[in-house]
Amino acid sequence: MGTPHTAGADDAGDASSAVPWGADRALLDHLLNRAPIGMAVVDRDLRCVWINDQLEERGGIPRDKRLGRRLSEVLPGLPAEHIEARMREVLATGVPLIDHEYQGRTAGDPEHVHAYSTSFFRLEDGEGRAAGVCYLVIDVTDRWRARQRLALLSDIGARIGTTLDVARTARELADVAVPDLADFVAVDLLEPVLRGVEPEPGPVRRANPDLIRVGQRSVREGRHGSPDDDLVESIARIGERAPVARNSPGARCLVDGKAVLEPLLDPDLLPWLAEDRVSTDRTRRVGLHSMMVVPIRARGTILGVTHFFRRDTPDPFESDDLILAEEFVSRAAVCIDNARRFTHEHAAALALQRSLLPHGLPRQTAVEVASRYLPADDRAGVGGDWFDVIPLSGARVALVVGDVAGHGMHAAATMGRLRASVHTLADLDMSPDELLAHLDDLVIRFVDEEGTGEGGVDTTALGASCLYAVYDPVSRLCTMARAGHPPPALVHPDGTVEFPDLPTGPPLGLGGLPFEAAELELPEGSLLVLYTDGLVEGRDRDVESGMDRLRASLADPDRPLDELCRSVLGILPQNPPQDDVALLIARTRKLDSSKVVSWDLPADPAFVAEARTLAGRQLAEWGLDEIAFTTELVVSELVTNAIRYASGPIRLRLIRDATLICEVSDATSTTPRLRHARTTDEGGRGLFLVAQFTQRWGTRYTTDGKTIWAELLLSGPE
Repeated sequence: MGTPHTAGADDAGDASSAVPWGADRALLDHLLNRAPIGMAVVDRDLRCVWINDQLEERGGIPRDKRLGRRLSEVLPGLPAEHIEARMREVLATGVPLIDHEYQGRTAGDPEHVHAYSTSFFRLEDGEGRAAGVCYLVIDVTDRWRARQRLALLSDIGARIGTTLDVARTARELADVAVPDLADFVAVDLLEPVLRGVEPEPGPVRRANPDLIRVGQRSVREGRHGSPDDDLVESIARIGERAPVARNSPGARCLVDGKAVLEPLLDPDLLPWLAEDRVSTDRTRRVGLHSMMVVPIRARGTILGVTHFFRRDTPDPFESDDLILAEEFVSRAAVCIDNARRFTHEHAAALALQRSLLPHGLPRQTAVEVASRYLPADDRAGVGGDWFDVIPLSGARVALVVGDVAGHGMHAAATMGRLRASVHTLADLDMSPDELLAHLDDLVIRFVDEEGTGEGGVDTTALGASCLYAVYDPVSRLCTMARAGHPPPALVHPDGTVEFPDLPTGPPLGLGGLPFEAAELELPEGSLLVLYTDGLVEGRDRDVESGMDRLRASLADPDRPLDELCRSVLGILPQNPPQDDVALLIARTRKLDSSKVVSWDLPADPAFVAEARTLAGRQLAEWGLDEIAFTTELVVSELVTNAIRYASGPIRLRLIRDATLICEVSDATSTTPRLRHARTTDEGGRGLFLVAQFTQRWGTRYTTDGKTIWAELLLSGPE
């Protein structure tokens, strides 16, 4: 402790005030031993030569067993080798080491881990040589635990709620809590929560609630690359029903919404555990010794329950651990509830869009079709892409594909309005350019009804795109027009792929700009590929390269259409795609000339009987005698109507397709009206009779006049 100071002759004048060294040393020993900070001195061999009372008490080793021994010999619960390495550094360099922190167990409190802050400085003899190391020890366990809790709470914000998936969020809760808080965590949610349904508010009254194990994590998982099978087998697996024992802490949590701490899982001390032999056997077999149960509650509603267990960690849970667990679960509950609400809204949006998209393509013979709809990822949700196949009069078919910007409920609802509008306009047998013009007017009306878009008003219809094509299997002519939409891909029977140079129409809702149609003659067996821009565009790829990949994917066009669809979707750089993708592929057919017959008739009432005769003769040739009478009646009424109210030339055409189609064309654009004649009227019943005896009927207008058509079901052999 240094060389004692001895009084001499020169000090005689101060003899009365001098303190003898013996008293000085006794005072120093008293102060150091009574100091609230643990202190010790080791020699150059790191053996203890002095220790104060505070450090002796905290270490739990008597002084006589500490003196002359190294730290690693008497306190194996501390990281002794690490501490002694720091001492050697101080001995060698003489540079003090301040506030060095470590954790461990001592004989004074072997059941708990403590954190210590230690400062080391070198002791030197009178000649400046290293004589040993003095170190000071402060117990900073409270500070260390508070810092751990803050770090864990910060970790929650970064690791829980990374997705809007209920099950994933529950798993994240388990992952965050292990191993820093518990050795095993199980997260169980009420079954309705997984479906996005909000459980009834308040406590769970059912004796056996439908809890599903959604997330769990063990500290032993991953040590050898395999799960903790013995623990999982003893409790439950992911996706299985998680039983809740009667009177157990889990059952109480679901009823009163309060967390439960069971520091010691001992059947002799816990009646509920003694009653449940299954839980008792599992606890003993697996080695669980301490438990916390915390309800998962958000907005006053119980969503599930979380179990925290200790198994390998000898320390039991304490009240501070329960506070931390409640904070964990509280924050996770908000994320789980948000994910549940998103699941509910997302499911509703998907159901809405599925109800708006065609469930099955309608029966028709003009083209063979296959389609795909590929939604973007779960965050993007549903969108406004759609496709349609609409049978038209005269065995023709309309092929439609469109895209409303955005995703979610608004986009899906807007898509539904546009799709319904296209169906209505298609029933009027409009040409593609005229149909798009009317659709453009409707979009402008939609936007006007919804306002300017301010204050949250939705205007997703503005700027929507659409491609509308009509194919006639009799003439093999395809008429197309587009509104701000990518051109279709046309694959010829020889495998040549081209993108027809269609007139570029503006997106819907801009108004004032005309739409133009283009007419192409398609060889039988041609492929018409309609798609939305999500197939060929992306943030990291341009349209031209996307269309080149589309062209390459359509090689070998004789493949089945489903295989072609898979090939086309294979050009997407990721799945799910960045944007929704709608795809419609149609292989054209030609109606055999033997199934189509037409006659030019003079505008003379005397030739009505001739028209009936011609129709009857043709039906006999087709083997459709069973519908001959009805057909002759329809032909008679349509021809009579054309002669009486229109002008020549008049043409009668019969088409034998899935139905028998009767068409009468004339040179006027007068709209026929269906009316109910009075009993005294001599006429006016023609179209009424046609409507009664046919499956459907209508009028379409051409550049030369109009055509009245009617379809009759085939009751004879085809």
